[in-house]
Amino acid sequence: MPLRYPLRLFALLTSCFFLAVPQLYALPRVPQPKAALLTTIPFRELSNGVILVRARLDNFPDTLNFILDSGSGGIGLDSVTSAYFKLHLTDSGRIIRGLGGTKKVPYSNNNSLEFPGLEIDSLNFHISNYELISEVYGIKIDGLIGFSVLKRYIINIDYDLLKISFYSPGKYEYPRGGELLKPYMLSIPVVPAPVRNGVKRDSRYYFDTGAGLCMLLSQEFVKDSSLLANRKKWQKVIPTEGQGLIGKMDMDITIIKGMKIGKYSFDDVPTYVFDDISNVMQYPDLGGLIGIDLLRRFNITLNYPAKEIYIIPNIHFNDPFDYSYTGLVIYFINGHVEVTDVIKDSPAEKAGFLPGDRLIAINNNFSNDIQTYRALLKDSGTRADVLVQRENDIQMIKLPIKSIL
Repeated sequence: MPLRYPLRLFALLTSCFFLAVPQLYALPRVPQPKAALLTTIPFRELSNGVILVRARLDNFPDTLNFILDSGSGGIGLDSVTSAYFKLHLTDSGRIIRGLGGTKKVPYSNNNSLEFPGLEIDSLNFHISNYELISEVYGIKIDGLIGFSVLKRYIINIDYDLLKISFYSPGKYEYPRGGELLKPYMLSIPVVPAPVRNGVKRDSRYYFDTGAGLCMLLSQEFVKDSSLLANRKKWQKVIPTEGQGLIGKMDMDITIIKGMKIGKYSFDDVPTYVFDDISNVMQYPDLGGLIGIDLLRRFNITLNYPAKEIYIIPNIHFNDPFDYSYTGLVIYFINGHVEVTDVIKDSPAEKAGFLPGDRLIAINNNFSNDIQTYRALLKDSGTRADVLVQRENDIQMIKLPIKSIL
């Protein structure tokens, strides 16, 4: 008698279970819709392959400059641009991390971004000062387009045609001949990429289209992996400076003998090493990041909805790497191309360049365009005639162009 109710309860539970199972399996499978092309827009390739696109903010008539940045966990707007448009800002108390440190930033909520043929709404911009980034590229940078936009679409980046295509999420057919990556993804994609430099080490890296370099490794990863412990005599490690969202910082530049992304291998890759004081790379989970100067050698499909990235070699696949051929560090400051640093023992130092020098012309090119000047200083094995203003003096400096590495 005491067992009657437990047995009846057990019978009731099991009968419900078996009744429910056929219903679950009977649910029809909804086919995934085919991804639809929404729009195709042109982009401009800045130094090292960085992608610049133009878009309108809200209903303002001005067209603004944005960098397509898979290394951004949201979407950002320059503080000067925000003030110009008198956007309402909210003190969110949130902190962003970038190379060089952390910073508390306000937000401008519920904005829209309009490309030709596509309007994206409900965007919350974090507001930061992009003056340094503008000085690097010699053009006003108004913002960074990251995860907040990338997560909504399938985005194809075509370096052959300098075009970006936006597709709706859905079934997407990748072209043949490339490699499908399955990144770990929260807000920034992370991919495995073994590196070798006397020893072979496996790690994971941010897939960062906003970083204007090939690779960036944290000092902790380099030290623990012994990547530079037994380097050859020819392999130099040279102090220099870099820049990120937070500001400038000291780095070293060297060459890593080889690395691999997917099935594609690269030799003698110029690589920066930095002290990750703000733990951006979250070592030991990550060793560093892969930047756009390497990634621009592929046409790339960012399929965040499916957590996939597809890469296929393009016309730049065999382009030579930039090994910083002169030792000049230049920025566009107050309307002038200015030397901010000269790497020790480099051709630039031996030629007599000093920080503060203004570059008036290179090889009779008076464009004052930092993109053009950087390109003219990459023709290794040649010599550039650089017209320089130093205080009130104008002089011509002959600069041999050769690798500092």
